[in-house]
Amino acid sequence: MRAMQIVELSGPESALRLVDLPEPGGDGVLIDVRAAGVSFPEVLQTRGAYQLKPDLPFVPGSEVAGVVRETGERVAAFSRLGGFAEAVRVRPEFVFPLADALDFAQGAGLILNYHTAYFALVTRGRTRAGETVLVHGAAGGVGTAALQVAKGLGARTIAVVSSDEKARVARAAGADEVVRSTGAWKDEVRALGGADVAIDPVGGDRFTDTLRSLNTGGRAVVVGFTGGSIPEVRVNRLLLNNIEVVGAGWGAYIGPHPEIVSEIAGRLDALIASGHVRPLIGARFPLERAGEALRLIEGRGATGKVVLEP
Repeated sequence: MRAMQIVELSGPESALRLVDLPEPGGDGVLIDVRAAGVSFPEVLQTRGAYQLKPDLPFVPGSEVAGVVRETGERVAAFSRLGGFAEAVRVRPEFVFPLADALDFAQGAGLILNYHTAYFALVTRGRTRAGETVLVHGAAGGVGTAALQVAKGLGARTIAVVSSDEKARVARAAGADEVVRSTGAWKDEVRALGGADVAIDPVGGDRFTDTLRSLNTGGRAVVVGFTGGSIPEVRVNRLLLNNIEVVGAGWGAYIGPHPEIVSEIAGRLDALIASGHVRPLIGARFPLERAGEALRLIEGRGATGKVVLEP
């Protein structure tokens, strides 16, 4: 089978090679991959900067959609590694039926982005119907997922984006209001009534203003740092305004709590059935152009979900 391996830790431009490998053996469900999700962790893996550091060479790719070889069932799955290939074996508890309403590319965008969004909003952020959710990086994969899930929970949404095109994508994902990260977005959010929950996969120097945009009792949920730098918090802000900073590390959480994966999958199935969850596909690449897909994400040019189609 064809697969893309990370063969050196030199970044998306040169780390990947297209290779022929034997089909994966061992235990687990054998899935013929129709689409594989591409995410920021794979960008980090090409530089050895992600917490999961397999020995070289290895096949990256943690989320796929495809067909179970043995039964022909359409599924979405969390593969952790090995997804950038024509076939992958996945632990049975991480394989889920793919709703007829979604195509394979959308299925490949379900696991990381939507499970992370639900985990951040509900498990960690305690979002309730009627609250206002502020979403940074709102045109990206996690951002569009957070907007859709928040709307499905009955929340009002405010998107933070950097361009007209990204504003259009955020609106399509369900944003009620859109503000520009290049302007006085914190003041605009406050003028709109402030936020009760902020979902931040970006980090960087805007985090202090995120805290300032929260209402009393608000929760800032840290999802990642695609902006590059990890912010520091002056905890007196938390004390004076009675707000919280909450970490949402879905990948770290599911290790000791694997049952939450099927639990969230069931909750998302309900949101798919209600029409709230429809992953937005921003770009599709053939397997051999995986490096280009990663560069698009690294350059902050991606909107919606980026997928490979072997």
